[in-house]
Amino acid sequence: MTESTAPRRILAGPFNRVEGDLEIRLDIEGDAVRAAYVNSPLFRGFERILEGKDPRDALTIVPRICGICSVSQSVAAARALGAAAGISPPINGERVTSLLHAVENMADHLTHFYLFFMADFARQAYSGWAWHGEISRLFQAKTGVAVRQAVDARAQLLTIMGLLAGKWPHTLSIQPGGVTKAPDARDRVRCLAIMRAFRHWLEANLVGASLESFIALNSREALEAWSRGHIGLFLRISEDLDLGRLGPGAPRFMSYGAYEVAGTHLFKAGLNFDGMPGILDTRRIVEDLSHSWMLGETSHPFDGSTIPDEAMRDEAYSWCKAPRYDGRTVEVGAFARQLIDGHPLAPALLHDGCANVRARVVGRALELALSVVACEGWIKDIEVASDFISPAQIPDFAQVTGLCEAARGSLGHWLTIRDGRIAGYQIVAPTTWNFSPRDGQGVPGALEAALVGARVTDGEQTPLSVQHIVRSFDPCMVCTVH
Repeated sequence: MTESTAPRRILAGPFNRVEGDLEIRLDIEGDAVRAAYVNSPLFRGFERILEGKDPRDALTIVPRICGICSVSQSVAAARALGAAAGISPPINGERVTSLLHAVENMADHLTHFYLFFMADFARQAYSGWAWHGEISRLFQAKTGVAVRQAVDARAQLLTIMGLLAGKWPHTLSIQPGGVTKAPDARDRVRCLAIMRAFRHWLEANLVGASLESFIALNSREALEAWSRGHIGLFLRISEDLDLGRLGPGAPRFMSYGAYEVAGTHLFKAGLNFDGMPGILDTRRIVEDLSHSWMLGETSHPFDGSTIPDEAMRDEAYSWCKAPRYDGRTVEVGAFARQLIDGHPLAPALLHDGCANVRARVVGRALELALSVVACEGWIKDIEVASDFISPAQIPDFAQVTGLCEAARGSLGHWLTIRDGRIAGYQIVAPTTWNFSPRDGQGVPGALEAALVGARVTDGEQTPLSVQHIVRSFDPCMVCTVH
């Protein structure tokens, strides 16, 4: 083996423009990543904080796990407590909960595209490409025209949080029995006006056409012919840089189902393993601790614990646990939701059965458009004279689950109540699924596998290809280790 092809190791990170702390150890052979080891270096201990508390305290504590997806944590906690109480919210409560949850997820999708992802193409390394000047004008960090406009559009969208949730983040308006704010006719009109203004911004900027025409794309050829809006500019870059082949994840996807109203999810729950749809069974979920700085055995979340390993054994390299479904890695996120829900464009974005950088970004843009249409419908359907919340009596003993879909994927809360107190609270977040370390069989997590084969040029300490792959998953590391 020559000196130029001898394996070498680099530590990529800490990464900017991600939520929380992230480091990735890369083994490089020749000009490509041979193996990757993803480290979540921050331990926070929220699951330990919850132990012994009144179960209702979870509604105050878990939203503070994260400042950008706190509503998702609220929804999961409220669903767990609602299951313990044996109640469901009235349909009005479901509509407003789904609206608040979707607004937060849409704000995340917008932020990801305009602030986190596209800025990498404004780097000097891409100065030779014809699109570099336009990208820099639009997406340069802090100064890009589109960046500044997107921040304003996001702020206007989040006004709905102030109207219906009182504040954001960390609202207490979402409860097991529904929502505490009963909007009146004026609130409904204002929310619809805000959502329509957001629609118009997306149509003028992100997609360059009606949302319905973008939603109607149903083939790879139709997508590749789309040249309008900022998503069209991304697709041009994707073609030049072959992003449809970059970062292939596992050919297995999962969704807990998003935005339930009247017993039906807007985006349905389920699995897609190797191209075959399947029925979700959360009893098959376990968390492997073999490569985590945690004490304990591989177990279902109901039987799990969060006990730091002070010895930090040699084979461990992350605070993150390794969740597995039936012993296998899965990918979660907006693309997974659209594939499982059956949108015709989703399977056309797969390459060799796997998601990739292009698929993940387009999946979020597609979901953004679909969510706006759904939110308009929920707002119109609000019945101001009807109930928005039902009383909930939390029992002294229960073992229940609260599931929902955050912007980045499947979020689950597993709650055990004994003698009226929290005896166990385990949280498996989307980034825990996607950014997990290896399991006991040595199988890498979804991101670790996706990074294998990524190109590394001479002198790169945090390779651009690696950054594109990491950002396509849009990690929220503060949610990863509780």
